[in-house]
Amino acid sequence: MTLNQIRAFIMVAQHGGFSAAARMLGMSHSTLNSQIQMIEREYGAELFHRRGRRVELSALGLEVLPLARQMVALEGDMRLMLGDSGRLQRGALKIGAVGPYHVTEMIETYHAIHPRINLSVKLGNSEVVLEDLDKYQCDVGVLARRYPDERYYMQPYASYPVIAFVRIDHAFARRKSIALADLAGQPLLMREPGSTTRKALEDALALNGVKVDVAMEIGSREALREAVARGLGVGTVSESEYVPDPRLRPLRIEGDAVSTHIHVCCLRERMGSRLIASFFEAIGQGGKQKQARAAVRAARA
Repeated sequence: MTLNQIRAFIMVAQHGGFSAAARMLGMSHSTLNSQIQMIEREYGAELFHRRGRRVELSALGLEVLPLARQMVALEGDMRLMLGDSGRLQRGALKIGAVGPYHVTEMIETYHAIHPRINLSVKLGNSEVVLEDLDKYQCDVGVLARRYPDERYYMQPYASYPVIAFVRIDHAFARRKSIALADLAGQPLLMREPGSTTRKALEDALALNGVKVDVAMEIGSREALREAVARGLGVGTVSESEYVPDPRLRPLRIEGDAVSTHIHVCCLRERMGSRLIASFFEAIGQGGKQKQARAAVRAARA
């Protein structure tokens, strides 16, 4: 039984005959009659009593009619809902992210453009975010590096230099910047293996032939900040994630020798979704504005 057949049944019941109902539906009498007969043959049921040109609902037809009207009404509601979603008047977007800093900024940008869309965020490492994308448990992901996998569409968002930071009584605290080579011989506090910031720093150190002394591995930014504040060593962090603290002094690494690169991604097969595409469009605009502001700050520095 199709929705077209259900609509045909409702129109015949409403107009008390096939001719008037056929005119309203813009179809021939025989086509309309065949629609009703198909339902009756399929279920071995009688929906109408035919009395010459007039038809009357059978007892079963009287019971079926309110259900048929509900089904057509629900189909109309579904069309309206889908239309609102396509126009971004309603909907829900699930975001997976490796950290709160960048995704919060993206949410602010997106919400300003599409305030009716409900956003939710789940934090996890890169593997968790990609697994959630694969399982459709999140719609877009925010990652700190690009993954060369054809299943995913990756859009660059922004690049940030990695900076060092020390306690205010450290010898480096009187300086505004240090060279990458200055980290040699310093007790270096590192994030856990798998950290994007750590990998970027290790790659830069290896490229420049700088050997460092890793004094401690620490599994969170907050714990790393506290360890530096207690004088246990020198820390590094993406500039965008540095939290000012009167106990600490941030230091640029000369030439911005170390950088992290934020990407937004989704399953390539889902790029046709208007809702998902709208997120990429919004953060694309926000990313360009952010990069322009960063360039201005760098020129003034």
